[in-house]
Amino acid sequence: MSSTSRAPRRGRRPGAPDTRATILDSARSAFAESGFAGTTVRGVAAAAGVDAALVHHYFGTKDDLFLAAMELPVDPRGVIAPAVAGGIDGAGERLLRAFLSLWDDPEISPVLVGVVRSALQPGGERLLTQGIVPVLLLPVGEALGIDHPEVRMPLVISQVAGLILTRYLVGLEPIASMPAETVVATYGPVLQHYLTADLP
Repeated sequence: MSSTSRAPRRGRRPGAPDTRATILDSARSAFAESGFAGTTVRGVAAAAGVDAALVHHYFGTKDDLFLAAMELPVDPRGVIAPAVAGGIDGAGERLLRAFLSLWDDPEISPVLVGVVRSALQPGGERLLTQGIVPVLLLPVGEALGIDHPEVRMPLVISQVAGLILTRYLVGLEPIASMPAETVVATYGPVLQHYLTADLP
């Protein structure tokens, strides 16, 4: 009887090849329906029929789970980190250069376009307001030591979102074919202004 009682903990589902995919499906549904703040690892685990410890085993923190659910080909935190490490001076240019390194990569860009298109669907705004901003952007502002990161980082993303739309989704010229360094020289000072200039 003891071996039978242990079966639910050691049974097929936790070790099944599709367990990770099942957890991700549950996470995507939870983030879409409840937003980042309203989603818990325990709730995702319950929906997937696994223990919360298994979710942590596969994905780590809730931030990590959110990024995994977005199916990004790279962890953007690792790409942004060197730009942040350089300090506040020139941060706008460095952050934009890191951003372009992802979006101009022909293997990564189609995935990112798909993420943006999903965010433009009804309810997709939660991906930005309750996910990307608190998970990716606010920590950047805090690491840079800027005042009012909750105001400045959304200003930054408003500029970057416009660049995404015109350069990568609409293909508006001359922005679409502008060399990356020209984009940095044009938009970098604007981002720096949002990061460091006096707020109205």
